[in-house]
Amino acid sequence: MNVENSKIAIIGLGYVGLPLAIEFGKKYKVLGFDINQARIDELKLGKDRTNEANLEGLQFAMDLASESGKVGLKFSSNIDELKSYNVFIVTVPTPIDQFKAPDLTPLLNASEMLGRLIKKDDIVIYESTVYPGCTEEDCVPVLEKYSGLKFNQDFYCGYSPERINPGDKVNTLTKIKKVTSGSTPGISELVDQLYKSIITAGTHKAPSLKVAEASKAIENAQRDVNISFVNELALIFDRMGIDTNDVLEAAGTKWNFLKYKPGLVGGHCIGVDPYYLAHKAESLGYQPQVILSGRRVNDNMGVFVAYKVVKLMIQKGITIKGAKALVLGATFKENCPDIRNSKVVDIYNELIQFGLNVDVYDPYADTKEVSLEYGISLVANPIKYDAIILAVSHEEFIHINLNELKNSDNCVVFDIKAILDRNQIDGRL
Repeated sequence: MNVENSKIAIIGLGYVGLPLAIEFGKKYKVLGFDINQARIDELKLGKDRTNEANLEGLQFAMDLASESGKVGLKFSSNIDELKSYNVFIVTVPTPIDQFKAPDLTPLLNASEMLGRLIKKDDIVIYESTVYPGCTEEDCVPVLEKYSGLKFNQDFYCGYSPERINPGDKVNTLTKIKKVTSGSTPGISELVDQLYKSIITAGTHKAPSLKVAEASKAIENAQRDVNISFVNELALIFDRMGIDTNDVLEAAGTKWNFLKYKPGLVGGHCIGVDPYYLAHKAESLGYQPQVILSGRRVNDNMGVFVAYKVVKLMIQKGITIKGAKALVLGATFKENCPDIRNSKVVDIYNELIQFGLNVDVYDPYADTKEVSLEYGISLVANPIKYDAIILAVSHEEFIHINLNELKNSDNCVVFDIKAILDRNQIDGRL
């Protein structure tokens, strides 16, 4: 197969799959596939609830499909339409379960679906974040079982880890260097050339699928460990009565100091991927120490914030039971609607257990999605509160008028993101 003959199907049209489908759709015949019909209907209308798509690019790619049929982007939830394509890129989510173990269900379901329709010489490329070895050890056997084809004789695989940064309008898909790999030297080159045709930042061809998988896992594990270090510092400095951000600002005057900041660490990557790496290590008989200790620190930050807010309220003489608290932000990061693995829910649940009445306000998050995922009903119009916690640094919150939200002058304001005027707050990480 030549790159020019590639007919590409993107499996999964979320934060990763849709931008990829748009860029490939400008140069190749592309089918954006998702089992969610509502998502397909939305995209056909040129709309995107994730706010990740360049809507002009989306319309351009769809127009190309309707004009020529040879290139361009179409959307469908009909499995039969996948049969005419020869390159399949899987971008389904890879979450963790309630026990912090990898949940490969979406990935294996997608592999089973593709196994039932792939043909000789087809290529299946995985972008979903996994542990090293997952493609060959977990996905390939499923593809072989349902296709009746032989791996690296009848069909091939590639792995190119996604590097989408939700909400980032500067470091977009084409501007981030892409790691690529293939199951044979020839397929590795073909996969690399395919991505190189749309990624202006260039590509890095890894020597194996496993190396490419590992590179993604450690990217996020490294950030997780670094953030856990400053989070632990925040816990220590809180007991000392000094401001963590003041310490970091002073230390940051040295050229080689890494300027990480304390905070909540959730999301679909940093809060999840270390568990994938740890799972693989444990399966090989090694008990990881640094990776899991960092996770434990970061997973407990929401509880720490809740306890700190309650202590500040007590110091101001506020009766805790029945008091009203407002949490500003529900998404896992600023200026995007992504609520996956949001750690804001930890603060909410802990405050509820203390007996507070807690409202959550977020102009970006989808109300129905938050209700279904976390059982939290977002408020559209915040009222007056005894405590206010800024949890997410949305642009709308940076210049928010806190006085309009305070129940009294005794209202406790806690700034997790350290973006508010220090004269207006009672504490921060």
